[in-house]
Amino acid sequence: MVENGSTDGVAARVGDELPGVRVIDAGGNLGFGGGCNLALADLDGVDYVALVNNDAQVDPGWLAPLVEVLEADPTVGAANPKILFADSFVDVRLSSETGTRGLGDRRPLGVRLSGARVDGRDAWDRLQLVSGFWGLEHGSDGEATFEWTNGDAHLRVPAGAVCELRLASDDDRTVVVQSGPHSTALHVTPEPSWYQVAVDGDPFDVVNNVGSVVLADGHGADRGFLERDEGQFEEVEEIFAWCGAAVLLSRRYLEQVGLFEARYFLYYEDFDLSWRGRAQGWRYLYVPGSVVRHVHSASSVEGSRLFQHYDQRNRLLTLTRNAPSGLAVREAGRHLLITGSYARRDIFVPLAHRRSPSVETVRRRMRAYGAYVRMLPEAIAGRRELTARGRLADEELSRWMHQR
Repeated sequence: MVENGSTDGVAARVGDELPGVRVIDAGGNLGFGGGCNLALADLDGVDYVALVNNDAQVDPGWLAPLVEVLEADPTVGAANPKILFADSFVDVRLSSETGTRGLGDRRPLGVRLSGARVDGRDAWDRLQLVSGFWGLEHGSDGEATFEWTNGDAHLRVPAGAVCELRLASDDDRTVVVQSGPHSTALHVTPEPSWYQVAVDGDPFDVVNNVGSVVLADGHGADRGFLERDEGQFEEVEEIFAWCGAAVLLSRRYLEQVGLFEARYFLYYEDFDLSWRGRAQGWRYLYVPGSVVRHVHSASSVEGSRLFQHYDQRNRLLTLTRNAPSGLAVREAGRHLLITGSYARRDIFVPLAHRRSPSVETVRRRMRAYGAYVRMLPEAIAGRRELTARGRLADEELSRWMHQR
């Protein structure tokens, strides 16, 4: 067990109560990759290594199918299970009239959603916003984060007896909430308020990851993300990359390709290692007979400052290290262009019309970019080293690329 900067005293308890467990003290929090690397440093006598996140729970019998595919083909370096979200969900739809704010913001806006509770417990970070939303925005203390609907929005809430949503709009507006056969009309006002909504329908499982894909803009993404699990992923398939939430890795693969890039701290370490291995001829398989349930982003809530910083920075670093140079340069420039568009919408237009600006999104993106620039020399040096070992041909990469 790696003691990676925890504060709950569990490492001392393990040392006292479970003498058969070897405890390695990292001396602080080294992040996901750094902590894993300490445990992976000595693989003598080991054939395979299983990684399972602390927010994941494996189903009984999950390991045997993964071992079988690695045993059957020595060119396969990793076996990826079917990773489902830990919760089961029900569908909810929000429908309302839309209006534009003007002043440079011409989006058709319905209502703002800024919170969710299920059976009295906060469920905002477990909500699934499937379609009809404009993306995360930052506001005041009453609505620290929120998302506008475009008038017709589809979301999923964890299954429970009582669901409440915190809603607001620019003016008084009627919102129709539908779940299963139930439909409720709510009178939503500009003041953010909690509304109880009726949820119905049989709860269902939702896919978190069935292997990872590379998008045309270089983003790493979860294959099957937010799809209902209805039997569409029941065949063993080759995948571009594996997911570090739960995976079985071959020792031979790790010895040849190396371990995680520890300087990433959080996010994209698995994607970087997958890309490196594929460039050296390794393959990865998705194995549906193995099932794991995952909370998803429990270490740093998706949309949080921590999540966005490392996700944005490390994506650019991964492209610099592994991608064709044209793609890497284009995406580094595109990050700045998109940041500029947010600055116009959230800062310059409000100031021009004497409204309070919102700087949080721009500040987060610029901090991530600044951190990327500071690490750029190391990333370029890493690119040269990786290129000497082998590089994934552009046509091979194109074959794996998905559109959004």
